[in-house]
Amino acid sequence: MEIFTHLADGFGNIFDLTSLFIIAAGVIMGILVGVLPGLSPAMGVALLVPFSYGMSPLNALILLAAVYSAANYGGTITAIAINTPGTPSAIVSTFDGYALTKQGQPGRALGASVMASTVGGILGTVVLVFFSVPLAKAALSFGPPEYFALAVFGLTIISSLSTGNYIKAFIATLIGLLLNTVGMDPFTGYLRFTFGIPELADGFSFIPALIGLFALSEIFLSIERSDTVKEVLKKVSGKMPRFSEMWKIKRAVLQSSVLGTLIGVVPGAGATIAAFIAYNEAKRSSKNPDQFGKGALEGVAASGAATSGSVGGALVPLLTLGIPGSAATAVLIGALIMHGLTPGPELFKDKAIIVYSLFASLFVAYFVMFFLGMAGNQLWIKIIAAPKAVLNPIILAIAFIGSYSVGNSMFDVWSCLGFGVLGWLLRRYDFPTAPVILGLILGFLAETNFRRALLMGDWNIFFTRPVSLIMLILAALSLFWPIISAYWKKRKEVME
Repeated sequence: MEIFTHLADGFGNIFDLTSLFIIAAGVIMGILVGVLPGLSPAMGVALLVPFSYGMSPLNALILLAAVYSAANYGGTITAIAINTPGTPSAIVSTFDGYALTKQGQPGRALGASVMASTVGGILGTVVLVFFSVPLAKAALSFGPPEYFALAVFGLTIISSLSTGNYIKAFIATLIGLLLNTVGMDPFTGYLRFTFGIPELADGFSFIPALIGLFALSEIFLSIERSDTVKEVLKKVSGKMPRFSEMWKIKRAVLQSSVLGTLIGVVPGAGATIAAFIAYNEAKRSSKNPDQFGKGALEGVAASGAATSGSVGGALVPLLTLGIPGSAATAVLIGALIMHGLTPGPELFKDKAIIVYSLFASLFVAYFVMFFLGMAGNQLWIKIIAAPKAVLNPIILAIAFIGSYSVGNSMFDVWSCLGFGVLGWLLRRYDFPTAPVILGLILGFLAETNFRRALLMGDWNIFFTRPVSLIMLILAALSLFWPIISAYWKKRKEVME
């Protein structure tokens, strides 16, 4: 009952014109940050920290939290509209979202995304309000063996990202893992596979790789298949998904929201891993798994719900223990300290009104995001219908500007172009590009924690720690279940 009292006080504290304006402004800026490739949620929050200096601690926090929550949704917009993920976690939205756009139904994908993102964000905030302390303590039990097992579990998702050819998906993942080894060895400091190029000392920048593999490869393919593009553009529809359609996929939305929140709680896991795992589980539990990757609303909703759910999850260790759960929450720690607030258990005792006002502002922010998202979808649908001769140069400009903005380096622009050619070649021969990104994301997490775990003991450490063992078992099931189910399906057809 005490939580409800605090939350009611929090809502009362933010229902004034100033706070509501700040929430709305934060959501708008967050969506813009997400839409622009090269600007991550963490960068968006960091850019606004100096502007929050003159604000009260509460107004500063609700502004930054609104930016953080909306930026994750904003990244899905361009992923669906032009196959250009605005944020790393939005990669998963391209699988079915852009497939629907190519079928002339961008409205259904954009509508499903904003609805699922809203539900995921609200559920993530509910978990944040009621289960912060126990979840934070559970996250602290994660050590190198558990993080390695989590990375392996994430890598097994290739079975869901393949388009029927597991060998090609496996090869694409290996390409991503191989590219991840370029740069400085995290333990010895030796340079690996840099070929004397100083810019490769830190490895390939992730954002240019992401933009190249998805946005540029799509442009190269559309130029090559111009007749197909013209045919698709004749039938662009702004029709939104019906309530009955969303109700049918409620299980995927709720399941992905919870998964996204739980994974978000684990420091360092983040929205990207949450989106991939939620998509995989949604496909496994779906009645129509064959539709995934071809324009399934379940796939769009799963990634959106998990991404937004991870925001509430990432705030759990930040507020209760002072441990950042993601890059954006690491920036938020600095903002809290700058405003005289020390994250941790004492924050809930000494500044309870600020904490619960922040929680209340997140609920309001997600409703604002929903209405702005639904209203803005019509604009994106008009952009999608633009001729490719106009749209492609604009996408190219956004891609190169986004790549350059990461490190103010022309090397990142050339890197983006190189990954674009790689993505075009892979897709031309029916190799999926998503596993390459998966290898780039999880390669570092897997390598460093594998080596750290072995320094703690021998191979048995991965199987003697319960959480690590459970995740490795889940990884094995995740990898082989689609193959086993396909085998039984063929056998059943033969018997009939």
